[in-house]
This record gives sequence, structure tokens and C-alpha cells, in this order.
Amino acid sequence: MTSTTADLAPQGASGLGKAFLAAWAVAGTLDILDAVVLSLVNGRSPTKMLQGIASAVYGKAAGDGGMTTAAFGLGLHFAIMAVMVLVFVLAASRVSALTRRPAISGLVYGLGLYLVMNWIVLPLRWPGAGGLAKPEALINQLFAHMVLVGLPISFITARLLKRSEA
Repeated sequence: MTSTTADLAPQGASGLGKAFLAAWAVAGTLDILDAVVLSLVNGRSPTKMLQGIASAVYGKAAGDGGMTTAAFGLGLHFAIMAVMVLVFVLAASRVSALTRRPAISGLVYGLGLYLVMNWIVLPLRWPGAGGLAKPEALINQLFAHMVLVGLPISFITARLLKRSEA
């Protein structure tokens, strides 16, 4: 038996709800897996990476919280991803062009997410953060936002919203 992204959402959920839940699960997982792999490749601990996410709330104390703050960081990652997915799903439910061309809309949305995160969100929380990264980091960030986040959100949303209209 094969499973699809629709299987990630509870039975009886609306097309919007199914699209949100499935896109949230897939994009959130792919994005955090990219961060884990990048941490390991760079000789860093995935736990420390997750604590770094938690530091948005806990500050430097996040590094002293062990697995508790790492788990909080993972939860915070998925909370942020929920907002990213919700914005796209709601927009796609109103602007049919987003579901007609999911490859284009996903890549553009992912680029927009990268710009918002790196030029607005990060500098607001950590002054001096964000902006242009080193070329290899920039390539990974663009890949993660556009391919691992934007594309899954748009393709899953397009598929599940079209299915609910049928």
C-alpha cells in the first residue's frame, strides 16, 4: 500500500486543512533535515542547531537547556513553518494562478520566504544577522527555501485544493 501527501491529513479535513497539514509536515521536515545534515557536514551538533533556533526566545540560555531547549527549537521551527504554509495555502485558495503553475509559484514563494527571513525576520531578532551569506551558505539557503520548502508547499497545495474542488 502506498501513501500520499493526502494521507498525512486527518479524514474529514477540508481541502484547505489537508493542504495545510500535508504541506506543513513535508516542508517542515525537509527543511529541518537540511539543517541537520548541514550541521553534521560542518561538524556541528544538530542539538546545538536546534538550541540556536530556541535562542530566538531563550537567548543565550538556550545553549544550557539540553534536549529541552532543542525540542523547543524544533517546535519553534514547525511553528514558523506553519505560518509560512498557512500564508501560501490561504493565498492559493483565493488566487488560482498559484495552483495552476505550482513550480513557478513554489520557487517564487520560496525565494520570497528567503528574503523575508534573511532581510527582515533575522535582523529584527538579531541585529546584524541576515543579509548576504557566503556563497556556499547562500546556495544552501536558497535551495532549502525554494526547493525544500516552496516547491512542496505549492505542489501539495495545488494537488489537494484541486482534489477538494472536484
